[in-house]
Parts: sequence; structure tokens; C-alpha cells
Amino acid sequence: MSRSKKILPFLLFLLPSFAGVTLFVLLPFLDVMKRSAQTAVTGEFTGVKNYSVIFHNQAFLLAVANTLRFTAVCIPLLVLVGLLIAFPLSGFRNAGLIKSVYLFPLAMPTATIVLVWKMVFYRQGFFNLALTKLGEMTGLWGAVTTDYLATGASFWVLVASYLWKNTGYTVVLWLAGILSIPNEYIEAARVDGAGRWKCIRHIILPNLKGSFYTIVILSFLNSFKIYREAYLVAGSYPQEDIYLLQHLFNNWFVNMEFDKMAAAAVCVGAVLFGAIMLLQRLWDHET
Repeated sequence: MSRSKKILPFLLFLLPSFAGVTLFVLLPFLDVMKRSAQTAVTGEFTGVKNYSVIFHNQAFLLAVANTLRFTAVCIPLLVLVGLLIAFPLSGFRNAGLIKSVYLFPLAMPTATIVLVWKMVFYRQGFFNLALTKLGEMTGLWGAVTTDYLATGASFWVLVASYLWKNTGYTVVLWLAGILSIPNEYIEAARVDGAGRWKCIRHIILPNLKGSFYTIVILSFLNSFKIYREAYLVAGSYPQEDIYLLQHLFNNWFVNMEFDKMAAAAVCVGAVLFGAIMLLQRLWDHET
């Protein structure tokens, strides 16, 4: 069979996916890149003026800083919490049944989740009522009426919401990685005198690199989807600690500032692509 005949089935197999990506991802992104160098109304070419404008825009700088802070805090916490939960679960016989419980938050509608967080953390919410009751019982403080969603604590409320919703799939992925490690490796190490911690350090963790890479990528992408919760909780202009890039894009879209939105989208897309390629390079280097 000739080389061309061998390649043809491979190309036909890739063609639908490639056509879909080209039509719905690449071509729209190229259009966004073109709009980032034009004015929003007249379409006049402006070069890099829109990029200069956004990098001198205080709202953009605040949104970038908050988004980076949120990602830097949430991803390590999510990876660590998921791993700490997955380790003891992996020893249970019914781990497959138990892990399905952790996926329950993913099935919850976002509006329902937001309603719960509001009931817990607003001025007369359950958290303040519990603190007030505790203060009355101990005599250490009086009534607590802090509006957590209107202070710097709103950032940590958003972090808690992200962890609560995304820990489930992280646990499932860690469990899949742990349970895929052959028991023969661990049994052989124990025969050689290795304790539990040595087995974890030298056998289990090195074999979880694939799961780690997948979890970090998914967590990184999901950290940019927290906007729905922040928007439903506090609207288009929330407390400044939870003013994220998606808030900025939404406000620019409403105000029809498409030129600035396009320039910011190109910058964010470049950063996301660079981060994923860096993680891929580190993964390839380790393997």
C-alpha cells in the first residue's frame, strides 16, 4: 500500500474535528485579532493603540491582578485538597460509589449555588447568626453583621465556592490515577522494607504525573469560569477584590467598546496558550 493511501484515512478521520476547530475557533479568533487593531465604530486601522489603551486602563489592571491572584490561590489549593481526599478514599472497597458523591456539586445549577452563598454570607446570613450566637454564649463579642460580599472577604468566599464546586472532579481524577497504579509495585516496595510514606513518595506520586498535568490544565481553565458565581452574587460592578476579567469584558460589551475588548481578548488568549504550552513542555521534560 502506498504512503498516500495510508495517510488518507488518517486525514479523513481528522477532517471533521479540524474543520470544526477552524470554523468555530481559529477563524473567529483571527477576526478578533483584526478588530483589536481597528476602531470599534469606523473600523479604521489603529495599530497597537488599543493595546496601549488597555494597559493604561485601571479597570483592566485591577481585573488582571484579581484574576491572577484567584488562579494562583485556587489551583494549588484545589490540587492539594483533592489529593488529600483521594488518598484515604483509594483504600476503600467502594471507592467508585463514594467518588460519585463528590461530583454532586457539578450537577448543581449555578443560580442555586449562588443563592446558598448569599444565604450564608450576607449581613443577616447563617454565618453571622452562628457567630452572634457563639459570641452570646461565650460573652466575647456582640452581634456580628459583617457583609462579607461587600468587603475583602468576598475574595475568599469566591475561593471557597470554586473549591466546593471543583473538588469533586479533582478527587475523581486523582482516584483514577491512584487506582491505576499496579499493586505489584507497592507490594514489592513493602517487601523491600519501604514504609507507607516511602511508597507514596517514590511510587505513587511519580506515577501520578499524568493525572497532575490533567488536573492542573482543567483547574486552570475552570478558574476562568468562576465569573458566573461572582456576577450573580454581586452584579457587573462587585467589590473590587472579585472584579475579574470577565466582569470587564461584560462591561465593555455592554458599552460597545469592542476594540478594547478585542485587544484584551487577544492578550488573554496569548497568555492562556503560553501557559498551556509551558505546562506541556514541563510535562514532556519530566517524561
